[in-house]
Amino acid sequence: MKLEVRGAEKLSLREKQVVVYKEMGLPAAEIARRLKMAQSTVATLYSRARAKGYEAVIIIPGEALGLFTEEDEHFGEEEND
Repeated sequence: MKLEVRGAEKLSLREKQVVVYKEMGLPAAEIARRLKMAQSTVATLYSRARAKGYEAVIIIPGEALGLFTEEDEHFGEEEND
């Protein structure tokens, strides 16, 4: 699994850190502890990041979901008969 933050170029480093932890599902208290800041600062940074319009996208490879078989590996390739 991979987390992609679209619009990250608009965010400060601290906003990016908070966003990644929030998108991973960590509560504000844990984020504050890890980043050594107050919970109110976490809330402010997250609010600012949301206002800047970032988008979090989770990328899950099909193999991890058991969706692809060996036949699918060659999907789209032209056959040379």
